[in-house]
Amino acid sequence: MYYLVATAGFPNYGDELILDGWLRHLREVAPNADVWVDTPSPGPSQLLFGQAHPRVRFVDTLWRLCWEAPSDDPWELAAWVQHAVANPGMAPRWHQGIALLHRLDVVHVVGGGYVNAIWPRHVGLLAGAAAAARHSGARAAMTGQGLVPEPPGAAPLLGALAQRFDVVDVRDAESAELLGVEAGVDDAFLSLGQHRVCRPQDVWPDSRPPEVMVCLQSDMNDAGTGTGAVAGAALSMLRQWQVRGEDVCVVEGIPRVDREVYALIEHELPGARFLPFVDVWAAGLPVSAAQTWISTRFHPHMLAAAAGASGVAISISPGYYAPKHRSLVALGSGWTMMEDLGKVPERPSSGGFAPETVRRLSRQKRAVAEALYG
Repeated sequence: MYYLVATAGFPNYGDELILDGWLRHLREVAPNADVWVDTPSPGPSQLLFGQAHPRVRFVDTLWRLCWEAPSDDPWELAAWVQHAVANPGMAPRWHQGIALLHRLDVVHVVGGGYVNAIWPRHVGLLAGAAAAARHSGARAAMTGQGLVPEPPGAAPLLGALAQRFDVVDVRDAESAELLGVEAGVDDAFLSLGQHRVCRPQDVWPDSRPPEVMVCLQSDMNDAGTGTGAVAGAALSMLRQWQVRGEDVCVVEGIPRVDREVYALIEHELPGARFLPFVDVWAAGLPVSAAQTWISTRFHPHMLAAAAGASGVAISISPGYYAPKHRSLVALGSGWTMMEDLGKVPERPSSGGFAPETVRRLSRQKRAVAEALYG
């Protein structure tokens, strides 16, 4: 029995992409296995991923335990969650879910940037997975993790928990330094969204595809710049690059959250197109080497660069998003990092990962999958 822990179902294109890749991988290598996914949103996850594996089901046991713990302190929370996994009577409303945790073959905390100081209660997910492995004898894995910025004082705790996992894989240099391991790559490299990307001409068969793709978020901005500054930076780039509105498409990674920045500048971009999350998920993210991207989000940076597109990554969070974007630049994405929103960069004329780099990074992540699932 395989038990995946994920933050999918919100929805957020990047988080959904990661879980989708793992479930489709398990459909290839273990189509007859029972697969459970522990997610904060099991209902929406069923609708998003119910067809990704023939025997997948969804629960929220470990997430509920993290929320139920009587303390926000990561040390106290981690201790409480582990006690609850060992003694279901401490959390009787989730007794059946905890009993399931005692019967696993693999427990796998899939990748993303959701265990850190921004959400300190999520440290309980690692603690709960480690406790489940102890009580079931399961192999434990954490893959593609982005753990920075870590909760204050929690570095020794994260290191101790990681030592109880059989497979430890992180996606950026800062997280690797935190745990004392080699840096890996993001879990989305497992499939590179092969079922969730498409050609631009598939989305716009009867018109010229946009030449500039934009994905801008209104959340997670701790650089003190604000939503207006992000909107202004994007509009300044488009004007300096002399891009017309009809040549722009705004992509939504999180419903509504990624509409708010565009709402501030859409009147300055007549003819611009808007691609909502529901269409991106159904048809795929349109990417090609002919595009230029402007993105605050990490996974559009990854997938567009993997298709050969150049772009500008706007960093709106020095402690959270900057390490993520830098990890891709260090791997060879060729994108420009924009950390001073008042300085407009030149339009990139070249960029994107080299094809051999894409193949190498995908093989690297697939090797992690094989080490875990065979």
